[in-house]
Amino acid sequence: MQRTDNTHPIYIGIMSGTSLDGLDIAAISINPSNNRTRFIAAQGFELPSLLRSNILSLTQAGNNEIEKLGRLDVALGHLFADSVNNFIAEHNLPRALIHGIGSHGQTIRHRPEARFTLQIGDANIIAEKTAVTTVADFRRRDMACEGQGAPLVPAFHDDIFRETGKDRVIINIGGMSNITILSESKLPKLLGFDTGPGNVLLDAWIQKNKGVEYDKDGQWAASGTCQPNLLNAMMGCEFFHTAPPKSTGREDFNIEWLDHILTRYNHVNDADVQATLLELTALTITKEVERIALTTPELYVCGGGARNQTLMQRLQALNPDSELATTHTLGLHPDWVEASAFAWLAYRTLTNQSGNSPAVTGAKKSTILGAIYPA
Repeated sequence: MQRTDNTHPIYIGIMSGTSLDGLDIAAISINPSNNRTRFIAAQGFELPSLLRSNILSLTQAGNNEIEKLGRLDVALGHLFADSVNNFIAEHNLPRALIHGIGSHGQTIRHRPEARFTLQIGDANIIAEKTAVTTVADFRRRDMACEGQGAPLVPAFHDDIFRETGKDRVIINIGGMSNITILSESKLPKLLGFDTGPGNVLLDAWIQKNKGVEYDKDGQWAASGTCQPNLLNAMMGCEFFHTAPPKSTGREDFNIEWLDHILTRYNHVNDADVQATLLELTALTITKEVERIALTTPELYVCGGGARNQTLMQRLQALNPDSELATTHTLGLHPDWVEASAFAWLAYRTLTNQSGNSPAVTGAKKSTILGAIYPA
């Protein structure tokens, strides 16, 4: 996907992930004659700190108030809408060509075993304030078809990153990590699932101990040493031994989960805990790639984890026979893949095409995703 000037329909995607590190907006155009996707522009927006802390509180199990949920739903709807309007103006996008917005929303709960997921950010407000038809609530239709509701991005990866004759694995490292297997040498040709925590525990631990939002370039992790016994205790989590399809979230991996494990390892210093958490992310990704048993697949990383140089180095060390790069090599900056994916999913919905991949989510059939909120 390359930036281009064209007269084809434009779709805008909004992504606010589990890492809560900001709001990403991307615009793509799609040629209706051949479904070819082109990247136009993307931009990141900050989440106001109070809004971020309120969302984080709501994502944690406890006595959450319905009123808090409702107020945040409205506040996020306004934030998303205002950010899209600013994005359209700043990038001089022709409104007459904008056919739809795809809003993932902010995940508050994801319980696939109960066929329940909840994302907020009122799409009524987005459609009203932007005057653009908006698609939201993408995950629940897949769950209605007995799927996990996640991950949904592999279908987009398949559309833009597959190349004939090459086995590729797309590694998305956001709050959680997931992989997409684009196989040319064995069946199934498309597979994808969550592998476990990505940045979520690394961020939570440094926030607790250093008071900063994230570990820049993995420098703090690099100053420590992975502790094998602690790593083995973390790896004992049932999720890592569950076969796909599978998905996870903050409900499973959070600071409380980590603190519970650390009660048995309180002798481990803070930097070593960070180093062990980084190894957990890299190792759980690698083990799932190995389980697929492709011969030296190309590995491409997207999401915030692509900026963590220590994590990238560990992934390369654990996969010495594979080429490791970011999706920038394939033409799409790693920061903008997910937002572009939800623009693409909006296009699929608004043109009556299925958006899920049953081989990925475990759904019993392909289906059109999301709810449509007309302009």
